[in-house]
Amino acid sequence: MATTIQSPRTQQFGQPVSGGPGGGNSAGNGDLRLAKEYAPPPASTAMWVLITGISMTFLAFTSALVVRKGGASDWQHLTLPSILYLTTLILLASSVTLQIGRREVDAFMTGTRRVQHPARWLYVSLALGFLFVAGQYLAWRELRSQGIYLATNPSSSFFYVFTVAHVLHLSGGLAGLTRVLRKLHFRTLHKSTLDATSRYWHFMDFLWVYLFFLLWMKL
Repeated sequence: MATTIQSPRTQQFGQPVSGGPGGGNSAGNGDLRLAKEYAPPPASTAMWVLITGISMTFLAFTSALVVRKGGASDWQHLTLPSILYLTTLILLASSVTLQIGRREVDAFMTGTRRVQHPARWLYVSLALGFLFVAGQYLAWRELRSQGIYLATNPSSSFFYVFTVAHVLHLSGGLAGLTRVLRKLHFRTLHKSTLDATSRYWHFMDFLWVYLFFLLWMKL
């Protein structure tokens, strides 16, 4: 006799995982426990692949920076714009508010406690993200006002390449957060979507801290 295996369904906020062929929520916490034991959803797997690819790209940029500086006689020291210290704090704060927002959304959609404005902290994270991008733009303007452009010196070239590449990747995180907020508004948000988006945002935060110290030490 052939055996039919039912594929696990992606858990959605506010919707319990059904207990079996008869539907319903008879298994209760047992169903939730089984849901956690399933293989990671496609959103999580794709995010890890994306993060790995971005990491390899910036590691390649780092190797190019080290090699270029080591054999360069035309390398000139570049003083980082002071606003970058502020933008670093802003991005770190956005990760904190995002974690708070995740807990608020989870509590609201699962009904574990009363939350009146579940999206509030996610909006704060989104605003901080746009503020970070604005700060990076001001840093580029500051360098241009000093006559420092992409092709001025090898050090300035690497600065623009690193910072512009990071902002472009961070824009993907901003789009992801916007998508999460839209799905939350229409009550169609899946936990895997929020988790994957948060993971990507925290990675962008960690990546910038790494780049900031790299540029501060090497340029």
